Amino acid sequence: MSFPKNLVLWLHLAFVAFTIGPVTLAVMSTPRYIRQRDVRILRYLNRITFVFALGTLGVLIAGMALASMISKAGQAWVIVSATLFVVALALLGLIMRDQRKAIKALDEAAATPSSQVAAADSQHSAAGLTDAAVEPTPAPDAEAIAGRGSGSATVVSHVAAVERGRIAMMGGVVSLIWLVILVLMVWR
Repeated sequence: MSFPKNLVLWLHLAFVAFTIGPVTLAVMSTPRYIRQRDVRILRYLNRITFVFALGTLGVLIAGMALASMISKAGQAWVIVSATLFVVALALLGLIMRDQRKAIKALDEAAATPSSQVAAADSQHSAAGLTDAAVEPTPAPDAEAIAGRGSGSATVVSHVAAVERGRIAMMGGVVSLIWLVILVLMVWR
């Protein structure tokens, strides 16, 4: 291969190494920090996801440029890889939206006065209800504790839990797409 082709190949590989790994790590770390209700870290992970998702466009651009340079742009594996890449980018956009929704829900839950949560806890204990009777999960986490407050706190905690699940699911799909693209690149 000539020098320009090698340069574009190295650019493509550099973009892959320095953008796809960090964006995947940020997305896969998000559910843990939603569960821990750490809004500061969630904001940081949302910024990381945004910046590196933009950086992954370099992977697509360099890959398509390389495919054109080596006359492989019309082959099925290149078209499938590019299409899957665009789908992964769309899913990253949805993940960023869900990260922002979870941050907003956790901010609203933090704004709920702790006296409402304490009053709800005293009502449960006065009625003779234990944590096991109120919650089916054996180990209550911060989300479940905050969810026992007022009705709005329960809704906010539910929103955060739903977003956590959606982010985990879509993050897994994006990771699977990256793996399929890798297999297509190596298999060709």
